[in-house]
Amino acid sequence: MDNVLLEIKNLTKIYEGKGVSVKALSDVSLTVRQGETIGIVGESGCGKTTLGRCVVRGIEATSGEVLFHTEEGVIDFLKIKGAQMRKYRKDIQMIFQDPYASLDPRMTVFDIISEPLRYNTKMSNKEIEQAVDRIVDQVGFNKAFLRRYPHAFSGGQRQRIGIARSLILQPKLIVCDEAVSALDVSIQAQIINLLEDLQRENNLTYLFISHALSVVRHISDRVMVMYLGRMVEFADTEDLFSNPLHPYTKALLSAVPQPDPDVEVDRIILEGEVPNPANPPSGCHFHPRCAYATEKCRKEAPQLTDRNGRLVACWNC
Repeated sequence: MDNVLLEIKNLTKIYEGKGVSVKALSDVSLTVRQGETIGIVGESGCGKTTLGRCVVRGIEATSGEVLFHTEEGVIDFLKIKGAQMRKYRKDIQMIFQDPYASLDPRMTVFDIISEPLRYNTKMSNKEIEQAVDRIVDQVGFNKAFLRRYPHAFSGGQRQRIGIARSLILQPKLIVCDEAVSALDVSIQAQIINLLEDLQRENNLTYLFISHALSVVRHISDRVMVMYLGRMVEFADTEDLFSNPLHPYTKALLSAVPQPDPDVEVDRIILEGEVPNPANPPSGCHFHPRCAYATEKCRKEAPQLTDRNGRLVACWNC
């Protein structure tokens, strides 16, 4: 456990409103090692973003623990407050999905990047300027544009600003919530390469949330597959992509575009729609769309079990 940075234990998030209860996350547990990238994939509405926001406390979890391993010991990030919260807040940061909506249009680029330093440190104005200059050099942003406003930049440049803002406090963990999905393919490649370079230089740890399975395969060390708020499979990246076990994982991977037109791909077409999370199916949530579902699947929810070093929640795998 010496190399563990983060332990997520039984994390649950329930949204309540007007007589409706939606369980967006259901007892998700995960261990993250220092310096690795965990890919988190699944259809829209599966709970990926909710998981990321609960970890950084962008929203408050209903129950569970987020145990952050520090030099002083293990702290539950969900329970700390006040001065202790400010102390560890800088270590867990987030890169948001939309580079257009996540930057304040009334602030200059310099103010956006330097704001975390002003709130979390006692650095002088000169020291802040030097720190901003260093970080924009790292992310490949032109220092001559620091006094401009976000509207003057493209999506890729804005995402670099967002990355610089998340890195300015030298965090240990960054939650990347669809960090490249709003960008075109050529810019995506630049940002992915940038994230990998920054990880090597700063020993960063990423939770990488994405729909883009080819990007996840490229950047991740391990991958977690989610369906309707639950983890259904968790494995090393190459193991999962070369030999998926869960029927839902197989269907997801079969949808990845194949660049070679001569290679035949056996597409798995899932029947129906994602169930309503306010009224989920009994037993295994995936059973209404699964070709292998049995009566046991309809009545009993499978627990995650270890299958040769990987976790799978399926009665028939």
